Amino acid sequence: MATAVTIGNFDGVHLGHAALIRAAREAAGQSGRVVAMAFDPHPISRLRPGMAPARLTGFDHRAALLRSAGADEVERLEPTEALLAETPEEFIRNVVLRYRPSVIVEGNDFHFGKGRAGTPATLDVLGRAWGFRAVVVPPVEVELSDQLMVRASSSLVRWLLAHGRVRDAAIVLGRPYELRGEVVRGDQRGRTIGFPTANIATDCHVPGDGVYAARATLPDGRVAAAAGNIGTRPTFAGADRRVEAHLIGVTPGGGEYGWRCALSLISRLRDQVRFDSVDHLRTQLSSDVARARDLISA
Repeated sequence: MATAVTIGNFDGVHLGHAALIRAAREAAGQSGRVVAMAFDPHPISRLRPGMAPARLTGFDHRAALLRSAGADEVERLEPTEALLAETPEEFIRNVVLRYRPSVIVEGNDFHFGKGRAGTPATLDVLGRAWGFRAVVVPPVEVELSDQLMVRASSSLVRWLLAHGRVRDAAIVLGRPYELRGEVVRGDQRGRTIGFPTANIATDCHVPGDGVYAARATLPDGRVAAAAGNIGTRPTFAGADRRVEAHLIGVTPGGGEYGWRCALSLISRLRDQVRFDSVDHLRTQLSSDVARARDLISA
């Protein structure tokens, strides 16, 4: 059976990553095997602690997305000190010994081995020596809402999200950005003004402050429209940034806290604003909820 391997971080599993999986499938054939080897956590977290970019997807979510894109197997590569010390030749030799690939598929910016010394040219040389074909896939370019053509990348997705551009992030990802986390206890102020919220604790990249129209997926599979707020709650003099979601027309089961929620961000509605009174906030929230419901049901 032909085996195609592709190696990378695959954070977010954007359209560029999907192109790698698609090329691997074409190389392996429908009866072959596609293996995605995904670093987790990011190698920078080991090489320069504290400098790693915020993850877009946890590993389980990333693995599910890679399988949905066409991978048969997803292997987690933990960037241990020993692994990061391997030369390019040692690293690829271990891949060959484990999977016996007939092809290794990478992007043109692929670097591997100690000091990122390995390049696609290195991979081609090693392939000729060890009996696999190196396939290099060109970058995927997409057109954003402002007609700017950009190269799909995880760093671009993070930048777009940081600026609240969730619609453009969805273009690069090929789907809306999804925040996954656990619902935890908050200040419980929302319920006192008629807009109870689920406070979502997440270790993934949190977009820029603002109010968003979103879809919330509950543990039982139900999907609800939601008005999401990201920020510090300035009307109540909040200090820490939080992700909160008012679920529209749905009462979650399984208790108030401790359940998992996935929040897909569809559109940014407005900036975060400090209101002069709770009544003014309540009026604005009513408008936010109506707009979110209309956008999600459209």
